[in-house]
Amino acid sequence: MSGSKNYENLMHEVCVEKGWCGGVVDGKPTHVDDFIPESGRVTAEQFVDWLLRADGMDPFVELEKWQQHKDGLTDAFIRHMGAEFVDASMLKWPLD
Repeated sequence: MSGSKNYENLMHEVCVEKGWCGGVVDGKPTHVDDFIPESGRVTAEQFVDWLLRADGMDPFVELEKWQQHKDGLTDAFIRHMGAEFVDASMLKWPLD
């Protein structure tokens, strides 16, 4: 079984509470899930960069402007996922 209740909780915080849900980029709807590979190690920093990209932001442009948001999102990842990196299979919606 892949997926994690922790991921569901993480997404509730970053999407519902903080508003980083994704958007329309280059005319196509995007979501952080679109960036997550099937397997391999994913760091909190990578995940946060993907969150920003899913909202049409470049995480490396205007870094000072976005750093506080990135720090909060990174903290949420570590708090919910329990580590600074996890296997990508944990970043999937839980299967009930």
